[in-house]
Amino acid sequence: MNRPFSFGDCGVEGRPAPSACLEWSRPMSARQIWKTTRFDLDLSERPLVMGIVNVTPDSFSDGGLHDDPARAIDFCERLLGEDVDILDLGAESTRPGAPKVSADEEWHRLEPVLRAALSLGVPVSVDTSKTEVMRRALDLGVDIINDVMALRDEGAEALLAGHGSAGICLMHMRGDPTTMQQQALYTDVVAEVRDFLQQRLDSLAAHGVAFDRITLDPGYGFAKTAEQNIALQQRQAELLSLGRPLLVGWSRKSTLGAITGRAVDERLSASVAAALATVAQGARVVRVHDVAATVDALKVWQAFVRPTA
Repeated sequence: MNRPFSFGDCGVEGRPAPSACLEWSRPMSARQIWKTTRFDLDLSERPLVMGIVNVTPDSFSDGGLHDDPARAIDFCERLLGEDVDILDLGAESTRPGAPKVSADEEWHRLEPVLRAALSLGVPVSVDTSKTEVMRRALDLGVDIINDVMALRDEGAEALLAGHGSAGICLMHMRGDPTTMQQQALYTDVVAEVRDFLQQRLDSLAAHGVAFDRITLDPGYGFAKTAEQNIALQQRQAELLSLGRPLLVGWSRKSTLGAITGRAVDERLSASVAAALATVAQGARVVRVHDVAATVDALKVWQAFVRPTA
């Protein structure tokens, strides 16, 4: 059987292989396709890179850099030159403590960039938790709805069920960005994240949403301490039992700063290392700020771990 992510013979003779090698050497049970509005994305051959485009004044790492539509569109085009697989547009910050904005304000920021991005020939995702913003984006033909609230806004599940083709990413978070860090209390963070995501899958199934439209995000940095994020990453492969691909975002997050002592604008190396670690634990899509560096790292990774003929 073809094993596109296998480490092959990654253990030293006479010694057990590292746990990441063991995870990646397992054969994939089936070809994994993520169905979206315009694209069927094959997640079986290689991990995909989702590039973050924040059209916000206050995101934690790049707020204000792309809040002008012309700059944001130029940035989207630059990411295409860096071999991005998916563009992820966000118009409301989800950093801890971020203030909420109205649906109209979010759409005002998002619409011109979304219209332009949809003409670039790559899948486009919108990062939003508001049903009304989702509706407007779907009307324009957006490929994916990426929701940190996992479609818990009133009417969101019915809207996506009625649309019938848009891809969906469901993320784990307790509370909302203004309250989430006060809710980082778990007996077993991995089991509780898994149970939450299973409940959301069950709810969408009850609405008639096909599973091949859905990816899952463990929600690193959302309602979790640094220690909980690390524990979740170490056991991330357990979430594969849910039967859906994992879409993971570690880029520039505070846990990486806690580990390295680096400021947010000095976390490139840590972010790339985290992307590789999460792929080793089964992630099929990585959501990043630094597309070129991540793409290069994954190319080298694949060249080294892909079994030879």
